[in-house]
Amino acid sequence: MGDVLAGFHAVWEFDTDSVLIRFERGIRRPRLFQALGERRIPYEALKSVEVSRGRRGTVVLHAAPRQGADPLMEAADGQLKEDADPYRLVLPAERETLAEFYADELRTALGPAAKEPAERHLVAAPEPPLHFKAYDGKASFDGRSVAFRWFWTGASSAKWKSGDQTFAVDELSGVEWRSPEIFNGYLRLLERGAREPGAGEADQDPAAVVFGLGYGLVHESLPFAASVLQAVHAAEPAPDVPEREPVRRAGETRRDPADIADRIRHLGELHEAGLLTDAEFSAKKAELLAEL
Repeated sequence: MGDVLAGFHAVWEFDTDSVLIRFERGIRRPRLFQALGERRIPYEALKSVEVSRGRRGTVVLHAAPRQGADPLMEAADGQLKEDADPYRLVLPAERETLAEFYADELRTALGPAAKEPAERHLVAAPEPPLHFKAYDGKASFDGRSVAFRWFWTGASSAKWKSGDQTFAVDELSGVEWRSPEIFNGYLRLLERGAREPGAGEADQDPAAVVFGLGYGLVHESLPFAASVLQAVHAAEPAPDVPEREPVRRAGETRRDPADIADRIRHLGELHEAGLLTDAEFSAKKAELLAEL
């Protein structure tokens, strides 16, 4: 189409096979939009296009993605608030006729499989490296593996006993994101071949970090989850390749000696408080010393 349609929080630039959504920066803009920057949405990734009346003299052009086409929306799983939906373009009410025109143009560009789930991701997730602070640890993703490093002030004793975690994407089957704007939000990694993926409380699961109290905010944790999910799908084995048993590795790289010393002191505090047995304390101390 080659046209540009500007709304209150974004600008849509229409091309022959896709629409480029550029999110504007500003104090009143949703922080998720600012974090995304811009996204190119192929028309084959769309399921439907609608125009509806918005609030306070506005009209909304809404293009819904196909199931499985966008890792961001797949990870969000319907938990985003309406104002934070990146597929909504809010316009002044007097531009309703223009919105209807572009909606019709987009409908004609939809692919023949628009109503069917997508067989693969068609929209790119944010690029790694990515990281964010959860309540009980720091999550990092470099494109190949996810690392959780626990915080003394938030991590449960179960997570301290397990130690910092590293998960290769080919050891995972997916991610589970529960919005921090919902009670007990978290990001959980689902391990390939696990008997009960996603079982148990997130604050006790070494494959999960928990949100709350300003940690794991949507604009930080959701793009992270989407990026991991896209990498997991890309690393899925071919149908005739047997799945490997999940391997959870802690501390694969050499650590700062000062950091090791601090962690051993913290283990001593847990031991003195009765949260670690003598055997657990000795084994974990030996594991940390081996990382020097």
